[in-house]
Amino acid sequence: MFLKRKLLLGSWDNQPQERTLMPSLRPLRIVIPGGTGQVGQILARHFREQGHAVTVISRHPKPAEWHVIEWNARHLDGWALAIDGSDVVINLAGRSVNCRYTAANRREIKNSRTITTGLVGEAIARASHPPPLWLNASTATIYRHALDKPMDEATGELGGNEPDAPRKWGFSIDVATSWERAFFAANTPRTRRIALRSAIVMSPDAGGVFDTLLHLVKWGVGGAAGSGSQYVSWIHDVDFTRAIEHLIRREEMSGVVNVSSPMPLPNREFMCCLRHSWCTSYIGLPTPKWILALGALLLRTETELVLKSRRVAPGRLLETGFEFHFPNWRGACQDLVHRWRELHCEVAAP
Repeated sequence: MFLKRKLLLGSWDNQPQERTLMPSLRPLRIVIPGGTGQVGQILARHFREQGHAVTVISRHPKPAEWHVIEWNARHLDGWALAIDGSDVVINLAGRSVNCRYTAANRREIKNSRTITTGLVGEAIARASHPPPLWLNASTATIYRHALDKPMDEATGELGGNEPDAPRKWGFSIDVATSWERAFFAANTPRTRRIALRSAIVMSPDAGGVFDTLLHLVKWGVGGAAGSGSQYVSWIHDVDFTRAIEHLIRREEMSGVVNVSSPMPLPNREFMCCLRHSWCTSYIGLPTPKWILALGALLLRTETELVLKSRRVAPGRLLETGFEFHFPNWRGACQDLVHRWRELHCEVAAP
């Protein structure tokens, strides 16, 4: 049991690992539709710091250190000019799934992904100088509710028909598969395409998933969710940006790629590690399913986001020589807590 725990979490004595960057890419023109969310901000900030020209396309543009263009996400117009002559397009557009799955919300969640993906594909198809690479967001949620074995790109089983999962969870699978169909249906023969089946990207930024989980720990409810046996697939933000750089460099890679840590772990272990990284003497109260259901109703969200078991393996990244700086949650968690304290000006507990 101790060995298993150590493999999943890393040594309790580990210090946050030193972060080093991959060798710099030549200066690139990178366009990010839907780039105002957490993941888009991580990528835009990283690539700008690396000296690349970044353009974000958004329905709700905000002042930023990079170029931002407005679009309505439904029609081709002036924004498409930014794609013509670019080096990389990273499409992240899509309405947040952190909501109740009403009929209207389901329609908007699905359309906001499939329609915008089709639009980006049309812009690339019409470009005089199309980008050599198009990366399109997808999701690790496309795989089935998995407790028994990891899901990699070659052997992973798509979800939707699991006998041990609520029928309501089938909506997420429908969205993910429709999203990828729209992506691969685009007629872009001069552009390499990769669907990013990404796990949860963990960063210390305010309002992100890690920030939310850390607040649960601080409030005393950072225990296991439900049974705690469901797996959590995640990736440290440094490894996420490095993985994107890896995919840009590896010109032979196309198709679907799992972007996740190689060590997903059960929710109870995941939260235990977070509590210990925050304060070693802290005990978190578990949250039974009925309380999660009530909380989801009050917060206008869905319990699937925490109860579905996502046990994803980054097979193709590992096969092509990608080395994770933060393969286990223990080292990643220590680093993220340290950076969160710096960002929010909080000192460590004695």
